Amino acid sequence: MTQQDESYTAWLVSQSMLQAAKDRARLYSGQGRLWAHPYAEGRPRDASAIASVWLTVYPDSIIVPEEGTVLAALGDDQLWRSLSEIGIQGIHTGPLKRAGGIKGRELTPSVDGNFDRISFEIDPRYGSEDELIQVSRVAAAHNAVTIDDSIPSHTGKGADFRLAEMAYGDYPGIYHMVEIREEDWGLLPEVPEGRDAVNLTPALCDELKERHYIVGQLQRVIFFEPGVKETDWSATPPVKGVDGKVRRWVYLHYFKEGQPSLNWLDPSFTAQQLIIGDALHAIDVLGARGLRLDANGFLGVERRVNETAWSESHPLSVTGNQLLGGMIRKAGGFSFQELNLTLDDIASMSKGGADLSYDFITRPAYQHALLTGDTEFLRLMLHQMHAYKIDPASLIHALQNHDELTLELVHFWTLHAHDMYLYKGQTFPGSILREHIREEMYERLAGEHAPYNLKFVTNGVSCTTASIITAALGIRDLSTIAEAEINLIQKIHILLVMYNAMQPGIFALSGWDLVGALPLEAEQVLHMMQDGDTRWIHRGAYDLVDLNPGAELSGEGVPRARSLYGNIVEQLQRPDSFASMVKKILSIREGYSIASSRQILIPDVANPSLLLMVHELPAGKGIQVTALNFGAEAITEDVHLPGISPGVVVDMINERVEGDLTEDGQMIINLDGYEGLSLRIVNSTQSM
Repeated sequence: MTQQDESYTAWLVSQSMLQAAKDRARLYSGQGRLWAHPYAEGRPRDASAIASVWLTVYPDSIIVPEEGTVLAALGDDQLWRSLSEIGIQGIHTGPLKRAGGIKGRELTPSVDGNFDRISFEIDPRYGSEDELIQVSRVAAAHNAVTIDDSIPSHTGKGADFRLAEMAYGDYPGIYHMVEIREEDWGLLPEVPEGRDAVNLTPALCDELKERHYIVGQLQRVIFFEPGVKETDWSATPPVKGVDGKVRRWVYLHYFKEGQPSLNWLDPSFTAQQLIIGDALHAIDVLGARGLRLDANGFLGVERRVNETAWSESHPLSVTGNQLLGGMIRKAGGFSFQELNLTLDDIASMSKGGADLSYDFITRPAYQHALLTGDTEFLRLMLHQMHAYKIDPASLIHALQNHDELTLELVHFWTLHAHDMYLYKGQTFPGSILREHIREEMYERLAGEHAPYNLKFVTNGVSCTTASIITAALGIRDLSTIAEAEINLIQKIHILLVMYNAMQPGIFALSGWDLVGALPLEAEQVLHMMQDGDTRWIHRGAYDLVDLNPGAELSGEGVPRARSLYGNIVEQLQRPDSFASMVKKILSIREGYSIASSRQILIPDVANPSLLLMVHELPAGKGIQVTALNFGAEAITEDVHLPGISPGVVVDMINERVEGDLTEDGQMIINLDGYEGLSLRIVNSTQSM
């Protein structure tokens, strides 16, 4: 190498996450600090005891004070006084570390909302490391914790990837990347000027598989877009290595081209070093108590003869998650997985892996119940959850987050496509049931019926919680929403809060939920959707406590969303506001320890819009029933709760007697349209 080449290589090493992880490991090796906590098994109920109500935020959507930063906004004391009053116990900040790529010595922007990490450093666009540590301190002062992100599936195209392309040291072992012999370069497409990779066609993937280079096409193509991403493999242009040899590589990316996938079974074990080092840095340095494991179901890929590659439900993903989840517990933290796979996968990867799982099981199902006024599919999914022995206390029951409403329903698409399910009095194969549910939801949620919600590739729909509700109400033009519609939207929003909050586990809501955000118009963010990523319409900017009421853009240039409810300081002064009603619900949830209760029954019902969830409260506090009407019409139903001791039925929120549960387990449920009740059955040995 020339002196200039050596200087550049040394600079890349200094910028790399692998080197940072190796440096960090020296602080732990040979020390007793990592033996103070149990780590072998997931501990979901211990995690929810730390913080059972979370606020999720998205850094790019935060409106910042004048001359301020995102982290300054998130560390504001007025914000935390308001959040604490509502009942928030944890804040998931979203990805804050530097992301994107490196071209030469220049940094390139993120291609996926900072989920293409390239450094352990805080992205200066959001603030400083000291400011993030201050967020943790202010949260702790209000009895709350911060929750960060670990991204074990991929990185961005930062220093680590550039060193891998240059065949430097162990760096190629970080990724699923394969050197293509020069005599086969003719197979590979030319990389256009200004690009650093080009996606491979399905036919070329098959050819490279036949020539024993790669495992071939995967089971599905996430972010599929014709002409943009047709497979999960891309090729680099010729790259000069540190040894002077010019190479072309083909590399795997489950997600976007700028997110090369990590190789969790390479002899170098560099992927593990990098990711575990990043996780320990978040906990030990930045003050996070928990970590989200992003895309953690995609850690194993394997060749299969005459079939697509084995890339989902792979045992290596289970092993990888046990390593990462165990190390996080060793360091005194907890983790949760955002795993949109089958119930089999969620169950198996929770054994020794992440402590908690995002509720992809019932999230699309409760949205389906709202859109159709029928809870049968939701009840089917709740029964499936119990059939797979997934404790609802191990799930994060959430409203909106930064992602689309996913309608993939993976459980019925892959392993269980041919299993039979009873629905609407008929028996359907999983694949047919899936298509039926998807068609119903797409028809009501997007397109002509609700043009403000946009499809997100083949995965789902980009929408806010409020715009799911407006679609359910048949509102086609958001500009026509008046006060009466806002009140009804808020009532239904509270219904969805009750579904998620009044059951065991974590309840999560977002800043968009708290202000009642509507989607942006597509024209406002066209420049951000050039690659087909429509999620930007539901990531509108918001200002929870009016730190900068005149700002029309977030710190990252995202336009302010229309807010139906207003800022939370003003809301908390009105008892009928969304935030005040959430506060009351959460005070009941906390007072009766519903988060740590045990779900014992999902009763059958006669009225299709009714859902009942029955929970045994801890510490002998009795039985709690969450009763929800997902329809517009008032209902009265005589329900049967077998095995429950008789007693007085009390409305926990409105503090009034609703009736009695008889000796034979009968009780009357009365619900207005879109109303929810939290009922407690009090027998003679318990206090009212």
